[in-house]
Amino acid sequence: MLKALLDVVFPPRCHACKTFIPGAGDLHICATCLDACTLIGSPLCKICGIPFRTEGGDDHLCGGCITAPPRFTAARAAALFSGPMREMIHRLKYNRRVQLCRPLGLFAGERLLPFARAAAADLIIPVPLHVKRLRQRTFNQAVLLAEVLARQWRLPVSRGNLRRTRWTEPQINLSAAERVANVRGAFSVSDPSLLCGKRIILVDDVYTTGSTVAECARILFKADAAKVYVVTIARADT
Repeated sequence: MLKALLDVVFPPRCHACKTFIPGAGDLHICATCLDACTLIGSPLCKICGIPFRTEGGDDHLCGGCITAPPRFTAARAAALFSGPMREMIHRLKYNRRVQLCRPLGLFAGERLLPFARAAAADLIIPVPLHVKRLRQRTFNQAVLLAEVLARQWRLPVSRGNLRRTRWTEPQINLSAAERVANVRGAFSVSDPSLLCGKRIILVDDVYTTGSTVAECARILFKADAAKVYVVTIARADT
C-alpha cells in the first residue's frame, strides 16, 4: 500500500533514460533500456567468459585462455559494457550515483545466479580501492555491489582482508601490458587463515582486460584459497 502511494507521489523513473515507468519493479529500468543492454550468454569461453561472435555452439576455451590461462578459476559478466549499461556504471562511479548499485546488483545477481550456484562459494570479496582513491571517491562501488549480490545469493562478504596496499594509476588509459604491470604487487591479504580452503567470488564492476582481478586472484591463491571465481556487472567488448 505504501509503495503504491509513493509511486503516485513520486512516479518511478528509469535509472537509465529517466522516463516514467509505472510498475517499475525492483530494477527501475524500462523495457526499452533493458532491451538495449547486450546480455552475455553462450557460447562463451569457459574460463574468462568472453562471448564468441557466433550464434550457436557450445562453450569452449578461447585462444587467450589456452595459451595463457588467467589466474582465476572462471569469470562471468552479466552484460557488455555498452549502451545503457555503460551509462549507468559511469554515473555510479564518476557522478556518485550510489543508488545505482542496487538495480545493477539485482540485474547481475539474477543473470549470474546459475554461475554463482555452480561455484558453491563460501564468501564474496570485493576488489578493494587504495585508501587515497577511496577518500577521493568516498565509496567503493565493488563493495556496494558485493553487498547486493551477497543478499541475493545468501553469502557472507569479507571486507578488509584483501587490501590494495600500493597506489596504482587509473587503468582506463593503459594498454593491456601496462595494466598488468600497473597492478602487479598492489594487493595483499591481512589474514590468510580466513581464506584457506575457501571458494571465493571476487566482485568488481567492469571486466576489461582482467588484469586487476587476475592479480587479486593470484594473491588469494597465495593465501591458499581453493577457488577464485570472478563476477562483474559488465564486460568490455574486446
